[in-house]
Amino acid sequence: MKYELTQEIKSFNGLKLRRIKALKDFNGIKAGTLGGWIEKEENLSQSGSAWVYDNAKVSGSAEVFGNAKVSGNAKVSGSAEVFGSAWVYDNAWVSGSAEVFGSAWVSGSAEVYDNAKVPGSAEVFGDAKVSKLVYTSNYKYRLTLTDNHIKYGCIQKTIQEWKEWLEGTEEFETKRNDPSFKIIKMSLELAIQQSELVQALD
Repeated sequence: MKYELTQEIKSFNGLKLRRIKALKDFNGIKAGTLGGWIEKEENLSQSGSAWVYDNAKVSGSAEVFGNAKVSGNAKVSGSAEVFGSAWVYDNAWVSGSAEVFGSAWVSGSAEVYDNAKVPGSAEVFGDAKVSKLVYTSNYKYRLTLTDNHIKYGCIQKTIQEWKEWLEGTEEFETKRNDPSFKIIKMSLELAIQQSELVQALD
């Protein structure tokens, strides 16, 4: 066993969660280190290096396993799964039957819920909401499309804001007369089309 449930209790959504304590050294965590809060042992695998840190909470039938991390004030609930090398942190909330996996990050006040899947190297942050499959691409910069936002490189905007940017003259690092701007424009237009297609199918 790599951890135990302590007698320290915290209430969350009508549930009793207990703080965890490491029983051995692993992945930079020392034996005796206090972690976050889980409802029951099934919420956090005893194998691998997965860990719940800080004031993070895992409850219900949710599972954190593999090398995944949940930290800060993040919450994982319902029957959600966080696995692989995924990281959920800040005030993010993963719920429902959502899955966050690969090396994906969910942070800020982002919400991932229903049957959403956040795979690979996707980054969902800010006030983004994801209830479906996140679309990712990596032509010139990494692009992540959620229900209401597109993050391209280090810049995140709503889908409407990106539409207005494409029609405008504002420039970032890559100038609009640069040949590689065509790749940026194509990537964003494809992501917007993907979003409109998914919404039309709902």
